[in-house]
Amino acid sequence: MDGRLTELGMDILPRSIQPAIDAAMLDTPVVCLLGPRQCGKSTLAKSQDPDRLYRTLDDDNLLAIARADPQGFIDRLPLKVTLDEVQRVPRLLLAIKRSVDAQRLPGRFLLTGSANLLQLPDLADSLAGRMECIYLHPLSESERDLREGTLLRDFIDGTYADATISTSLRDEGVLPSSLLGRVIRGGYPGLIGRSFQRTRQWHRQYLRAIIERDVHDVAQVRDSHEILRMIQLLAHQTGGLLNHSALAVDLGLDRQTVDRYLGVLERLFLIRRLPSWHKNSAKRLVKAPKLHLVDSGLAASLSGLKADDWNHRREKFGHVLEGFVVQQLIAQAGWTDPDLSFWHYRDKDQVEVDLVITRGRDVWGVEVKASATLKADDGKGLRRLAAICGKDYRGGLVLYDGSDVLPLSREPLITAVPLEHFWKK
Repeated sequence: MDGRLTELGMDILPRSIQPAIDAAMLDTPVVCLLGPRQCGKSTLAKSQDPDRLYRTLDDDNLLAIARADPQGFIDRLPLKVTLDEVQRVPRLLLAIKRSVDAQRLPGRFLLTGSANLLQLPDLADSLAGRMECIYLHPLSESERDLREGTLLRDFIDGTYADATISTSLRDEGVLPSSLLGRVIRGGYPGLIGRSFQRTRQWHRQYLRAIIERDVHDVAQVRDSHEILRMIQLLAHQTGGLLNHSALAVDLGLDRQTVDRYLGVLERLFLIRRLPSWHKNSAKRLVKAPKLHLVDSGLAASLSGLKADDWNHRREKFGHVLEGFVVQQLIAQAGWTDPDLSFWHYRDKDQVEVDLVITRGRDVWGVEVKASATLKADDGKGLRRLAAICGKDYRGGLVLYDGSDVLPLSREPLITAVPLEHFWKK
């Protein structure tokens, strides 16, 4: 499919979040596309109304003008405009607020940001009630293969509960048909058609550019190389519980600095902290969040994983694969149900669920297996989750590298589903 996408060109690659953008532009004055650098925001923004003026703050001349006189810069713009990389001049948001209050029309401003504006100091409330934020992720596997991306929807709707099943499974030791390549490549559109070695080089250059340029747009950082050291260390810990104190010791930094740097990496959409799920009646829970690098390819590059490591570094690949699954499901939530929330579960008996999904009182669970075979105790964490949730439990998935949908349990409801459904549905 990469070859087909290279032939088609990135300019016409459809993004599944487009209907959400269309809806927001019809009734909201300011629509902001947020997501990591190089995930496709600019391409998507330019593909909207062709009559809309496009300006990017990556242009040094425009950047200087906007910083010198934010209000004057906004006042001189036409009625409908796209401003790319708006996080580079945070003061523009207050100027946009004044402009919108003077002339409140839907779709006036389309903004993009490579930092989470809602987490930047003093900006979270500046456009409250006037702006809708839509999160664009690196390419999901369904988008890459030009599919609709329905795994999450089918799971939430209960479609898998009555799926037709067969019994052929791949052997435990063989490499997955295409899963491995997808995990270690990741989802940045610029990697389409690149070799493994060129992918690694792209990741290195990508991270260096962000550390050197974007970090200082979102925080006062004494030494940006400390941020680089932190994310390199975190890549080896992706999928694990976040231990602030141990991280501080490993980096030779104080706890306060570690917390601040984690916030910077989170604002730049490089890491994700997955909070611990809990229910009031649940006891003996581990409360620490899990940490994932947002993109599995970046995690694989920074931790040195390659295809040959699949069998003898299975545990490490398992953690990176888990992050891959978390990212796919959170991306699909953007066009399936933005009200879904994502967590992890672990108790002091070491029983865990890789991903807990909630909507109101409803609870679903997902476990990830880096193998093509199923065992008797698969779904152990999901059974614990179901016992805690009672009538609020809606179902569980065991995502594995097999080829068949298999019922593991009817009570509680647990179904094994192939990981390939991420790119085949």
